Amino acid sequence: MSKQAGLGVEVDVISSDAAVITVSGELDTDTGLALQHQLAGQVVHGRRHLVLDLEGVPFMDSSGLRVIVQTVNEMRNIDGSVSLAAPSQVVRRVLDLTGVGMTCRIFDSADAACEALLGRKDEGTAYDTVDR
Repeated sequence: MSKQAGLGVEVDVISSDAAVITVSGELDTDTGLALQHQLAGQVVHGRRHLVLDLEGVPFMDSSGLRVIVQTVNEMRNIDGSVSLAAPSQVVRRVLDLTGVGMTCRIFDSADAACEALLGRKDEGTAYDTVDR
């Protein structure tokens, strides 16, 4: 696990082009850049599909939101996807209020997100349906 600026980031590669990024700690101005660098590194290593496990994120401000939106847009540009997993009620509220839930899938758990991602990759279908 990488610990930068009070943020924990653990990467679990689940296929040659997909990874689960488990984030822990507050996602704010001080930590957003560290997460952005971790996510960019995954893209450099050929990951086109990312699951961001947010279970360990108790708080997220607009800086953290910016990192997620930017990553969603970048992944779409390379025909990839971003799924969000297990956001706390506080984080989920930010995602819902800003419409991020309309641009990427949100799952109750990282396992559910991985199952949907791997199942859909096999079928070759799109990832843009939102689970509520």
